[in-house]
Amino acid sequence: MKKNLTRIGFVVLLLGTLFLITSVLRVKSEHGVNQKAGLYLQPRDSIDVAMMGTSHIHCGVNTGLLWENYGIAAYDYSGAEQPLWMTYYYLKELYKYQNPQVIVLDMYAPAAFKEDYQYDFIAENIYGMRFSLNKMQMLAVSVEPAKLHQYFPSFAVYHSRYDDLEKEDFETFPWDYEDMEAFKGYTPYWKREPQQRTEISEDGNDGLTPKSEKYLKKIIDLTKKKGSDLVLIVAPYMITPEEQRTYNRITEIAAENGLIFINYNEYFGEIGLDAETDFNDGSHLNYWGSCKFTEYLGAFLDSYDTVPDRRGQEGYESWDKNVEIIKQELQTHEDATSEK
Repeated sequence: MKKNLTRIGFVVLLLGTLFLITSVLRVKSEHGVNQKAGLYLQPRDSIDVAMMGTSHIHCGVNTGLLWENYGIAAYDYSGAEQPLWMTYYYLKELYKYQNPQVIVLDMYAPAAFKEDYQYDFIAENIYGMRFSLNKMQMLAVSVEPAKLHQYFPSFAVYHSRYDDLEKEDFETFPWDYEDMEAFKGYTPYWKREPQQRTEISEDGNDGLTPKSEKYLKKIIDLTKKKGSDLVLIVAPYMITPEEQRTYNRITEIAAENGLIFINYNEYFGEIGLDAETDFNDGSHLNYWGSCKFTEYLGAFLDSYDTVPDRRGQEGYESWDKNVEIIKQELQTHEDATSEK
């Protein structure tokens, strides 16, 4: 009996040590990886609005502001340059744990990126998702077989991170889960870079690739099956004529399926965006631009009867904390700026 207890204790200690080591070494990033990992820490069926798509979502939709002003329990479940075929499997993963009333999907990726395999930021869209058949299916359509070993299994990548560890790598233990739960995906940018905005006039509608169109229709079918309202959007950025050709085709698909599609590039004035002050770069809103856009988007979402005001409800305390975390980030930025 004593030997058996010793063996059991050794196994428990070994597993615990491996878990802690993995917590430290696993890849972390607030441009896709943390958004995926954070999903699993959210209270089950607590997310009413899931924001999906590329970095235009997690840099442009301020979840704290949606909560503070409208009581909307939203989560930015997005990844940098995420193609629609990965979004489809993200959506399937989301439905395992949540039952959102509304899915807001940004359509920038199919307009800007045309390759069937998009590797530049693919790691942001792989790491953080739990191992499952769903993840394997996502990898099968996202990574060519000869390159699969570069991304799977995830722990094969960890061993090379010993020299790259930073403070945040030691902030993902079980006793840190309360702070991790309060992260709702929003990752603000703080730079102000003036942009030159041009008016786009483009009637062509041939910009959507066959693979993107296939998976957009699969996303539409899945949200209908699950009973979520799907809203297609384009978050504000410096659009090109070629990208507008894609949006023209998406407009047709949305109309064919009775969906709302809002290109917010057409609403700069109503949103109150200033190209001189509200952008981090040509593709992303900065913090101040994201607040303007989020306020405008929030007013639209608030019109949905199925999206309740959760403020004050038990189980939603992490959204209150999300507000405080974002305010702390703003204060930290302002303090750092004042010292220069």
